[in-house]
Amino acid sequence: MEPGPVKRLAFALLILALSATVLGSCSGDDGDTKTLGNRLTFVARRVGEYDVYLPTNGIHPLELTRSLPWDGFPVWSPDGALIAFYADRNFNIQDRDDNLEIYVMSQDGSSMSNLTNTAANDAFPYWSPDGSSIAFYSDRDGNGEVYIMKADGSEVRRLTDSGEVDIPFGFSPDGSRLGFISGRTGRLQIYSMRADGSDVKRLTDSPGNDLSPAWSPDGSHIAFESDRDGNADIYVANADGSNPINESVRPLRDGNPTWSPDGRRLAFVSERDGNAEIYVTDIEFSILTRVTSQPREDSQPSWSPDGARLAFVSHRDLTPEIYVANADGSGQTRFTINEDVEAGPQWSSGSKLAFEESDQGRRDVYVVNADGSGLVRLTNDQAPVAAQ
Repeated sequence: MEPGPVKRLAFALLILALSATVLGSCSGDDGDTKTLGNRLTFVARRVGEYDVYLPTNGIHPLELTRSLPWDGFPVWSPDGALIAFYADRNFNIQDRDDNLEIYVMSQDGSSMSNLTNTAANDAFPYWSPDGSSIAFYSDRDGNGEVYIMKADGSEVRRLTDSGEVDIPFGFSPDGSRLGFISGRTGRLQIYSMRADGSDVKRLTDSPGNDLSPAWSPDGSHIAFESDRDGNADIYVANADGSNPINESVRPLRDGNPTWSPDGRRLAFVSERDGNAEIYVTDIEFSILTRVTSQPREDSQPSWSPDGARLAFVSHRDLTPEIYVANADGSGQTRFTINEDVEAGPQWSSGSKLAFEESDQGRRDVYVVNADGSGLVRLTNDQAPVAAQ
């Protein structure tokens, strides 16, 4: 049976999310970035495959994983000791048969373990705040749904069963609820439920699609992107979905909202000036700061744990590279210098940055220190070594 328009749209968005860390992969750019302790991990494609990297004290990062064709979406555990990611290590080139699995490894790339190990696609891992569980997406039962498992891969439970694609976006800060996006009502809307799958509540009910939700640090609000008024704007609502307020109100797209650690500011990507740039808005006083101003796209902002800096991906050097800047836009520094494609920077609870890097058909996870030193490739089928 031909899938309905909502399922097609949700699946397309899923594919976009799966491929978000390989932007510009044909030209050899780096990928997603996340942090661990005082280090930053990222995914990169440097030798024809995608792997995870960790910065070292030298010029080149330590390669933590290597597996054709790619590893991506690195996510730090709350204590910064582990990194979860998903990988396609059984890719069949001839029939393009993907088999995404979720792995966990130590922050140096050691002790890697496949947590899911199914014939289906498992992706988008999200740690519970106490680090005991991981929520994730899987199509193992024939439809994309939200699942949860212990951090060691045991006790897998299916939490949703809607007939449409459901995609998790993370736990509330106190761990009591798990958010997800679903197309079950004909549009993509935002929901939450208890961590056991009970008490499902619909948080948004708009005539458009609501995407990219993010819990505020204190769990009292959610920020999200919505086209309910005919244009993609940033909204902030109470955690139960009440009182949604349009925080951007511009004729061009605003998206990818990210809360500062103190919950007072939102970083987001806007095309209001004709090009995708990063802005920061003060929620209480509505003070807008333009962080980047380049002739090419800047995107994927990620706050440092102290809220003083933003990591992001910039195309200003033709290939997507990882940059870090102060929250007011000053002190912009390029952290990666190569012809690969970087994406998805994410800070650890300390001050390390993880990200994806892609090169010649491969994607990997890397980590770099907060000052740009100590780049390490974390995903590799060999022992971790400084990236060449």
